[in-house]
Amino acid sequence: MPRFAANLSVLFTELPMLERFSAAAEAGFEGVEILFPYDLATRDLSRAAIAAGMEIVLINAPPPNWTGGPRGFAAVPGLEERFRRDFERSLRVAEALRVRHIHLMAGRAEGPEAHRVLIENLKWAVERAPHASLTIEPNNTDDMPGSFLSNYDQALEIIDIVAAHNLGLQFDAYHAQAITGDMMACWHRVAPLVRHVQIAGHPGRQEPDDKGPDQGAIDYPAFFQLLDEWVYHGWVGAEYTPRALTTQGLDWLRAAPRRID
Repeated sequence: MPRFAANLSVLFTELPMLERFSAAAEAGFEGVEILFPYDLATRDLSRAAIAAGMEIVLINAPPPNWTGGPRGFAAVPGLEERFRRDFERSLRVAEALRVRHIHLMAGRAEGPEAHRVLIENLKWAVERAPHASLTIEPNNTDDMPGSFLSNYDQALEIIDIVAAHNLGLQFDAYHAQAITGDMMACWHRVAPLVRHVQIAGHPGRQEPDDKGPDQGAIDYPAFFQLLDEWVYHGWVGAEYTPRALTTQGLDWLRAAPRRID
């Protein structure tokens, strides 16, 4: 059954970042994600993770531009040099933290030129870091207007063209439901290429349960069972905005079946 990772960028935010590792472990998570681990010293993040017995499963690339600029530009024409420069920084951080996956963010773009740029950047990245597991993720354009990578046919085509052993799909169940209207059917179509899974309630991107306005729009107990049937050995990242304190909304985690190694 799944191994669950807490996304520390959105969960346990009532605590300083370095205290979130132990809080996640105490809550029952086995690993963590950090969207942008670039503001704290890697040695401090590494020590906090080791002390809590937590693997850092995923980070995003590139580092964010908090002044209002783009937070992803792998598909943006004219920013190829910036993508490559910032990927080098993300790679150094990932290696220092022993991160399992690096998510390469496509950014806002459109048209054939953006498609060409994304392919070229991905081909460069997989060759630059053959030891790293790199992922791409379709995002729904209601939540992320202008996102170039916005459907699964597109993502599958790109992965096929790049044809690298170290590039796979990041499957966010929330985005899959928003994009396709049938997350479970989408999973069956793309599962062989999935490297990493993320979850959140839909709509609203809150707890992955049926207590909100979604009323079970995504049947997560059934999805966890499906992951088991597919013998999915990867991580499931909890990337959602809690309705209140994180610890008050973890009934879904306590109820979820757990892997017995």
